Amino acid sequence: MKAMWYLSAAALLLSGATVAAGDDAVHSDRIAEAATVLTELHAAPDKDAPADLWRKAECVAVIPSVKKAAFVVGGEYGKGVISCRHGSGWTAPSFILLGKGSIGFQIGAQSIDLVLLIMNDRGVNKLLEDKVTLGGEASVAAGPVGRDVRAMTDAQLKAEILSYSRTQGLFAGVDLTGGVLKPDTDDNRALYGHSVSSRDILVAGTVKAPKAAAPFIRALEQTSVAARTH
Repeated sequence: MKAMWYLSAAALLLSGATVAAGDDAVHSDRIAEAATVLTELHAAPDKDAPADLWRKAECVAVIPSVKKAAFVVGGEYGKGVISCRHGSGWTAPSFILLGKGSIGFQIGAQSIDLVLLIMNDRGVNKLLEDKVTLGGEASVAAGPVGRDVRAMTDAQLKAEILSYSRTQGLFAGVDLTGGVLKPDTDDNRALYGHSVSSRDILVAGTVKAPKAAAPFIRALEQTSVAARTH
């Protein structure tokens, strides 16, 4: 009887470890996907956001592979990752959720990648709240594409957040007005192993980046280098 109890306990521990490992893989995959989006965008400067905007952005958020069905059939969210400038580098990543609103999917598209450039401290502070409505509490505009920023509209110049989508290889500004962004506290806890606030991660910069974050931070560092050379 005692042997059976030990076997059951061992099975439960093994099951828990397997679930944790699976969660780690999911988080690592999402970070890696976000890094890939940035790397591929910068491979074609004429089809990227202007280098000047990358230089000025306080934070960069990437929400990869947002499924069309999630916004059509009840799911209503995409999961992504965000990092902010801190000193001469970038902070550890924080997970975010995008919900509600509507996204202009191209005909036939099944998923899109979203990229958000947070352009000033006001935008950063609003993102640290429990949730923020894009176009409401935080001003948002579809960002310009190409090398030149001189043709930016007043709305783009004044926006706290510039938003982009990549669908079937096409990178373009996208209107995310009505969407809701909020911290993904559950996934942050899972990634870092304990409860941690987005402010500690993104502003204070006191949270050490885990090994899984390396591809995303490296892609952001390459973004900075590419922006300086254009």
